[in-house]
Amino acid sequence: MKVEGTGYFRIEKINGVFWLVDPEGYIFISKGVNAVNYLGDHSPKLGYSPYYINVIKKYGGAEGWINVTTQRFVEWGFNTIGAWSSPELHEYLPYTLLLDIGSQYGFNWEHGTIPDIFSPNFEEYVEKAVSFKVKPVKDDPLLIGYFTDNELRWGPDWRSSNHLLDDFIKLPADAPGKKVAVDVLKEVFNGSIETINEVLGTNYTSFDELLGYTGDLPSTGPFNEARREFVRRYAERYFSVVVGAIRKVDPNHLILGPRFAVSPFIRPPEIVFEVAGKYVDVISLNLYNFQIAPKEYLNRIYELSGKPIMITEFSFRARDSGLPNTVGAGITVDTQKERAKYTRRFITSFMELPYAVGYHWFKWSDEPKEGRFDGENSNYGLVNNEDEPYTEMVEMFKSLNREIEVIHMKGGES
Repeated sequence: MKVEGTGYFRIEKINGVFWLVDPEGYIFISKGVNAVNYLGDHSPKLGYSPYYINVIKKYGGAEGWINVTTQRFVEWGFNTIGAWSSPELHEYLPYTLLLDIGSQYGFNWEHGTIPDIFSPNFEEYVEKAVSFKVKPVKDDPLLIGYFTDNELRWGPDWRSSNHLLDDFIKLPADAPGKKVAVDVLKEVFNGSIETINEVLGTNYTSFDELLGYTGDLPSTGPFNEARREFVRRYAERYFSVVVGAIRKVDPNHLILGPRFAVSPFIRPPEIVFEVAGKYVDVISLNLYNFQIAPKEYLNRIYELSGKPIMITEFSFRARDSGLPNTVGAGITVDTQKERAKYTRRFITSFMELPYAVGYHWFKWSDEPKEGRFDGENSNYGLVNNEDEPYTEMVEMFKSLNREIEVIHMKGGES
């Protein structure tokens, strides 16, 4: 199907179904793979990357690997180079770019540290980062769009049980984010410092004095309302500054937003999706530990944001790979045959939804059995560390990737 082409990727809703549209106007579903990278994963225990060592042995260098990999990629039905991939591939195939705005400002992926983006220097930092990373690619028709960050923490998850308000109330009195936290409490408690004192067991005479409070907050109704309002303001600050800076430099490419971490037990606060929908073109989800797409929850995200959804990370692992599979997210099955079956079922269940616009598998090559930087040691790869394909997975993707447009088109009929 062909519609009007604009020279860049965009989103269009056709007969009730969302699609990406490529620069020439053809409908497009983003079928991607993360970390298509000849460097593989460095293992601290080994002191090197087993995948990279084997790539050098097998191909003599990056160029040979690039030739083989791009040919495989297309033969297997994929069309998008995902995050953390070798930049050399960007000249051959459509790709997405991960900007990592938050992580370079102070966000820590492993520990879930959240920086104080209310600081007045946040705008200046973002403008510089965007200028450095976005300007060089702003006219590239192969670029689908930008991920602003990966798995920021918006509330309680596997890294911390704290809400953002509880973190920021512990900051020093002069921290910009602390002032926002106190302002939120003042608003929720209708300016009554007496009510705050009664609940906290304090004797402050003003909200200015409350800036010195660094204790715990109770889990009662008004404080929960304050937690929701604080994360709304945090999200509003993040999206308005980051997306505004990108749009100023590049009005043409899609804003794919931050890649939200979602699992059966990890759900970002709903208000964040509501705010994100005002700014981004696509809601990006890293979705793990679901056998099929959680349609009711995805429907809710779409209802809140009004934007199409892309799954930007998901994976299944198999024990017959010989890898430990003891660290890392995702369901583990016994065989590659089962792994392929689970993957097909999951993708199909997602792409039947009318607002689904793509899926990016995590990832190209397996992790080292000795563990990568964060200890992950799982069978996520479409190829093993010797760069040998998992036949069952490859054959499944060859078939499914070529059927998925028809499956998605029918999503508008359900």
